[in-house]
Formats: sequence, structure tokens, C-alpha cells
Amino acid sequence: MLWSIFRLIRVASRVGGFNAFVSLGAARVRSLFREAQARAPCIVYIDEIDAVGKKRSTNISGFANAEEEQTLNQLLVEMDGMGTTDHVIVLASTNRADVLDNALMRPGRLDRHIFIDLPTLQERKEIFEQHLKGLKLIQDASFYSQHLAELTPGFSGADIANICNEAALHAAREGHKSIDTSNFEYAVERVIAGTAKRNKILSPEERKVVAFHESGHALVGWLLEHTEAVMKVSIAPRTNAALGFAQILPREQYLFSKEQLLERMCMALGGRVSEAITFNKVTTGAQDDLKKVTKIAYSMVKQYGMVPSIGQISFPDLESGAGIGRRPFSQGLQQMMDHEAKVLVAQAYRRTEKLLLENRDKLQTLSNALLEKEVINYDDIEALIGPPPHGPKKMIAPQSWLQAERDKQDTRDEEMPQQPPNQEEEEEPRLRPV
Repeated sequence: MLWSIFRLIRVASRVGGFNAFVSLGAARVRSLFREAQARAPCIVYIDEIDAVGKKRSTNISGFANAEEEQTLNQLLVEMDGMGTTDHVIVLASTNRADVLDNALMRPGRLDRHIFIDLPTLQERKEIFEQHLKGLKLIQDASFYSQHLAELTPGFSGADIANICNEAALHAAREGHKSIDTSNFEYAVERVIAGTAKRNKILSPEERKVVAFHESGHALVGWLLEHTEAVMKVSIAPRTNAALGFAQILPREQYLFSKEQLLERMCMALGGRVSEAITFNKVTTGAQDDLKKVTKIAYSMVKQYGMVPSIGQISFPDLESGAGIGRRPFSQGLQQMMDHEAKVLVAQAYRRTEKLLLENRDKLQTLSNALLEKEVINYDDIEALIGPPPHGPKKMIAPQSWLQAERDKQDTRDEEMPQQPPNQEEEEEPRLRPV
């Protein structure tokens, strides 16, 4: 017996509604399941189920979206009334399983849960190989997939497809007949930091501030033990409003100690401290860095139990919690946690300040190199200030990889015979994005 998937619902646009259309969502749910039973055997797939499946309101104020709750109640009723002999299977997907109503998740309804996490290193490698099959490459897909997988920790399948698209588009814009390593490096950089905006001209004073800011990040990450490898530092303005960036290579790590988190805070504060000790003033360029530092500090205090005065307790993140004004701790404890978070940030700041003052000559060297070249990579940093004191941080060598690829391309261009024009015209369309 064949099963048919007869309807794909975007709940946000098809089922959900506003109070002006009272019971419209519930009526559509009833119609959906009537049709499902008429077409049985079949599968009902509901995409973005969190649009109508959010937890029902428990606020004392009584504010609730009556239309959403009616739609959810009707969905619960329809699913509860389906027996095992109805030959109707309900599938649903969401990125916010934490906000779904508990009644939806109980046995008899959506009781089989499949969690799809972000791909691991090996999985990213396999995904890259799939997306690279349709592109014209200088080397085999396996030559690029491992390096690209290491460059993209935390990327989803959609992000990986986007990198392949950007590499193909960049190769076509540059007039290349095939995609090489430089195109992939451009694509990764564009996805992470945005496109370099050459027509955005900074004043000499601003350019110097940005150079010292980014050099501070790079130097602190270079000198500390538990920080990631700095692959590239740039002071070229970007389209996402960033005036510079330091590209790091995060490790595949899931557990962090208190010392490791503190050193991450130090690296994030490196830019602000560098500005302070160099110019005796600070700018607004550290806003994003301060957000990261604040988040790490409060996580250590409120969620990870890493502060003895607060104790071994963990509170949920209030930003993602349900309800308005609900707080599982007293105002006095909140003041203590605020104080401890400030103490952690102050400790990280003093440590970063001491580190940069002791290595002020290296900070000046890196800044001068950035002002001269605009972009420096791992090998340049190592040549300027020496190897990292706690051992090499380099996990892959992008510049050596790029040079080797160029050498191979030059050799291949000399050995390959000239292709006839009609064959090139047939192969050219393979540069299009996946």
C-alpha cells in the first residue's frame, strides 16, 4: 500500500491568524484532518509548528492570543482522536522545540523526537563533497572538503551550500574557468565577516585605531594558552558595518573550564584594552566584544556554577524564558550575581591590560604591519613576533595550502593542451551556484 504526502503546511501563513479571523485557524485544522482521513493512508507534515504550538499562557494578567490557543486546542483534539487504524501519520518540524506546549509532546501525539544537531567535522566534509559535485574544480572535491570543513565549525548545511554558491559566483566574476582555493577562501570570509567595502574610506586616525584594536585581539589570542588559532587579521571595512575582523579557527570543543572561559573573555577585551593603553581613550568599536564578554560572565555566574559565593546553582536564561517578569531568584541574589559578573569582567580586563603592557612592542609591530599590508595571516604574525609561547596554535595552513594550489594550477596550465572553444562553452555553465 502506497503512502501519499498530500499537504505541506506553512503554519505561520496558512493556519495561524489574527483575532480578526476568529476560529479560522481551528477551522483549517479540522478541514486538514478531515481530508487526511479521506485520503488515508497519508502523511500530514506541519512545518514550523511552533507558530501555533507554543506553550499556552500562564500569566496572571490573563493576556493570551485566543486565536493561537484555539488553533492549538483544535490540533490537540484532532491528534488525540486519531487511532492506530486511521492510517494517518503526523510529522512536524521546528527550530524552537523548547517553546512547544507539553500537551503536544506527550505519548499519543508527537511522541517520537528526532534532534538534528549542527554537523560535525566529518559530516561537514561529506556535505561539502555533495555540494562540490556540481561545480567545476581544479582538484577533486575531496581535496577541498577537509580544509573547508575545518574552516567552518558551527556551520549548518545551508551555510555550507552558501559558501559553495559564493565561491562559484566569485570565480565567474573573476573570469576563471574553474574554481580554485582563493575563491573558497573569499567565500568563507564573505559569509563570516561580509564583503570588503573598498569604497568606504577611513580617516588615518580611525584606520590607526582599528589596526591597534584588531592587533590587540590577535596578540592576546596568540599569547594565551587556551585561545584559538588566529588565521587572518584584516582592517578592510566590511559591508556588515565591521571596520575590521580577526578570523580565528575554533576547536571542536564542547566542555570549557573556568580558565578557558576567562581567557576567551581576555581575547574579546584585547581590542578595547589596546585602544586604552595606546590612545588613553576608548571608542565605540568594542560594542560587539563587550556583548560577548557580558554573556560569558553572566553564564559563568548564573548557569555554570563557577562562582563560589553564588554556589552550585543554575538559572535559565530569562531572555528565552516564557512569561513576563518571572524570575526564579530574589532581588538580593540578583544584585550578588551582578556584582560577581562585574568582578569577573574586571579580572579579565586587568589580566589583558597587564599582558599587553608587557608586550607593547609586539602590539606596535603587529599594528604597523596591518597599517602597511591591511591583511596579515598566521605565518606573518609568527614571522613578526615569534611562535606562540604555549606551543603552535596552527591547525591548518591556509597560506601554504593556497600557494601549493597555485603551483599546481600553474603546472597544470603548462601541461594541459588548449581546449577548443566549443568545449569551453559547454563546461562554463558548471560554475553556476548549486
